[in-house]
Amino acid sequence: MSKTTGAGGTPLSVVVAGGGTAGHVEPALAVADAVRQLDPTARITALGTTRGLETRIVPERGYDLKLIPPVPLPRKPGMELAKTPWRVMKSVAATRKVFAEVDADVVVGFGGYVALPAYLAARSWFRGASRLPVVIHEANASAGIANKVGARFADRVLAAVPDCGLAAHVVGIPVRGAITELDRTAVRARAREFFGLDPDAPTLLVFGGSQGAQRLNEAVAPAATALGAAGIGVLHAYGPKNTISPVSPPGSPAYVGVSYLNRMDLAYAAADLVMCRSGAMTVAEISATGLPAVYVPLPHGNGEQRLNALPVESAGGCLIVDDDVVTAEWVGREVPALLADTERLKTMGAAASGVGHRDAAAAVATAALQLAQERRAR
Repeated sequence: MSKTTGAGGTPLSVVVAGGGTAGHVEPALAVADAVRQLDPTARITALGTTRGLETRIVPERGYDLKLIPPVPLPRKPGMELAKTPWRVMKSVAATRKVFAEVDADVVVGFGGYVALPAYLAARSWFRGASRLPVVIHEANASAGIANKVGARFADRVLAAVPDCGLAAHVVGIPVRGAITELDRTAVRARAREFFGLDPDAPTLLVFGGSQGAQRLNEAVAPAATALGAAGIGVLHAYGPKNTISPVSPPGSPAYVGVSYLNRMDLAYAAADLVMCRSGAMTVAEISATGLPAVYVPLPHGNGEQRLNALPVESAGGCLIVDDDVVTAEWVGREVPALLADTERLKTMGAAASGVGHRDAAAAVATAALQLAQERRAR
C-alpha cells in the first residue's frame, strides 16, 4: 500500500489503543510499526494510562502517547463496580478530546483498560456524517470483556485464533519485526556476550512476563546447582518486585539474573530453550523465533493461558506443564534431559515456527489504513 493523504494533503491519523500489560502494548506497537512501513506519512498515536507499561515502552519506540483515565472492569459486584459507569464516561470524554486533537481517522483496539473507552468514544465521534471506524484485534483464545463490547459495532474484528468468542477473521498475533525477522544463529554470539552468558553452553531462558512470576522463580533458582552441574547456562528475568539467590557450582556456566529484559530479541537469540508463562503475546513471539518452550500456564483465571499454548503443543513445539508440577526437583531433572536432546529441541523448534502468522501486524495495519482511506473519501 502506498502512502495516502486526505483532503489538503493531510496525513492519515491512526490511533492504537492497547495499554496496560505487555500483551496489549506489544501487539499495538507491532501494528504501529506496520502502519509506518505501509504509509510513512501516517500520524500514529498510542492511547494509554498512567498505570500501564506504555508510559515507558511507547516513548522508547518513538510514538506519541496520549493518556486517558483507566477503566478497570470488576468481575464481582461491589463499590468498584458501582463506580464503573462514571469512570467510563470520564474516560470516554477524555478519549474524544484525543481524537479531536489528533484528527483521528481510525482506531485500532487490542482489549484491556484503554480499549473500551476508545471503542465507545469512536462510536460517538463524527467528522461530518462519518463515524470513526474501529478495528478490533483479539489476541487471546478467549475474548475479554472490552473486545466483546466493541465487537458489537466494530467495522473489522480480527483474531489470533479461531473460536475466541467473537465472529472474527483469523490473522494471528501482531509481532514486531525485530522478533519475526530475528536470525537467532547469526546473533547468538553477540546476544550471549550482551548478557554475560557462556558462549557455548546450552542456555535456558526463564521469564514470567513484565512483572516476573514468583512461582517460576521458586522452581528455577533453587535448581541452579543441578543446572550448573549439567553444564547449563541460565538467563532468568525474575521481575522488578522479586529477588532470587541462585547458587551455581564453581566453574559452571553463568546463571544471569535480571529484573527485566529490555532486549527480548537478544534474549531469544541467546536461548536454546524457554521456560515461561503462556500469555498470548509470549507464545506468539517464541513461536515466531522457532524456539522450543516449556509453558507453565497461570493456574487461575479462565484457563486462557493453557488455550494459548495448546496449538503449539499439538504441533509438537512445546511442553505444557501444570503450575503445581514445576518444582526445583522437576526443573533439575527434566530441563537438563531436554537440553541434552538436541534432535528433539530441533524438531520442537521447527514445529513451533510453523505455528502462527508472521504477517499479522501487516494484516491489521492494512485493514486500519483501508478504513481510514474510505472515511476520508466520503
